[in-house]
Amino acid sequence: MSWPTSPKTAVTRKASIVLALGAALLLSACSGDSPAEAESSDGSGSTATVTITDNHGEVEVPVNPKTVVALDNTVFETLSEWDIKLAAAPKGVMGSAWPGYTDDTKVADVGNHREPNLETIVAAQPDLIIGGYRFGDYYDEIKKQNPQAAVIEIAPRPDKDAFTELERQTEILGQIFDREDEAKALNDKLDSAIAGAKAAYNGTDSVMTVNTSAGKIGYIAPEVGRSLGPVFPALGWKPALEVDGATDNHQGDDITVEAIADSNPDWIVALDRDAAFAAADREAGSAPATELITKSEALKNVPAVREGHIVVLDPNFYLEEGIQSYTDLFNQLEKAFAA
Repeated sequence: MSWPTSPKTAVTRKASIVLALGAALLLSACSGDSPAEAESSDGSGSTATVTITDNHGEVEVPVNPKTVVALDNTVFETLSEWDIKLAAAPKGVMGSAWPGYTDDTKVADVGNHREPNLETIVAAQPDLIIGGYRFGDYYDEIKKQNPQAAVIEIAPRPDKDAFTELERQTEILGQIFDREDEAKALNDKLDSAIAGAKAAYNGTDSVMTVNTSAGKIGYIAPEVGRSLGPVFPALGWKPALEVDGATDNHQGDDITVEAIADSNPDWIVALDRDAAFAAADREAGSAPATELITKSEALKNVPAVREGHIVVLDPNFYLEEGIQSYTDLFNQLEKAFAA
C-alpha cells in the first residue's frame, strides 16, 4: 500500500445544549471550535458532543464519554497517557504493554481479533467504541449490536500518509477527550522526531527493513510494508532492495538471507514480531532478531552486519504502532544513524 501525503482531516464540532426552565424547554445547537457543555437531564454528566470525521464519514461523538470501549491498538498508548478508563478492550492483542488495562479486572476482555467476544462490548453498554485496525472486519456488526454508541474508526488509512494519519487520529482523540493541547504536543513531538531522524541520515546509505518471526527473516518493502514501509519516504531512505508486488500484510514477504546479502545493505532495521509475546506464546523456533541477523553465515560480510549498523525496534512496537511508538522509533533512528 502506498501512503502519499494528504492534508489533515478537518475536525468539526457541534454541541447541543438542553436547558430546563420550569415547564419551558429550549433546544439549541451550535458549531465552532469548542463544544458547548451542559448537564444532562438526570444530572449524570455532560451532554456536549463533537462531530468528527472518521474513516467512514462524520460521526457525532460525546465529549468525555462515560463508558468507552477501545479495540484499536494504535490508540491505547494515548488513552493510557490521558488516564482514560476503558470498559472493555481486546486483552488478547495487548500483550504486556498496557498493564493498567490488561491487569484491571474491571476492564472486560473482548479477546483477540480472530475470535472476538463481541457480546462483551454489548454488555458494557458503551457510549463510545473506538474500533478498526485489527477489528476493522467487525465494524458493521459492532454498529448493529450497539445502536446506542458512537462507533468510530480512526486508525491510519492505508492509502494515506501514515504519519499525517497518526496526527489526525491524535487530533480526533484530543477533541473527544478534551485534550487538544496534549494532542498537539504529541503531534509536535512526532514532527520533531521525524525531522531529527531525517537530518541524521546521510542520504546515500542503503537500508533493508525486515521482520523476524519463528526464526525466519521476512522482507518489509519500502513504502507499502507493514510498520517500517512508510519510514522510507518519510526519511528519504535509499532502499537496498525493491520488489514489485510486495505485500503490506503483517508477515512481510518471504526472502532468503542470500537475497538480503545480494542487496548488500548498509543498514538493516528489524521488527521482531515475536519479542512482544511471552516466551511460551512465541512462534516455534523463534529467536531474537539480532541473533538471526548477526549469526547468519550469508549475512556476515554485508556492510550492515560488518559495521554493526543494525537497528531492532522496541519489543512492543508490533503491538503498539501508535504515535508514541513512532516518535520513539524516529528518535532511536536519529541516535543510531548519527553515531
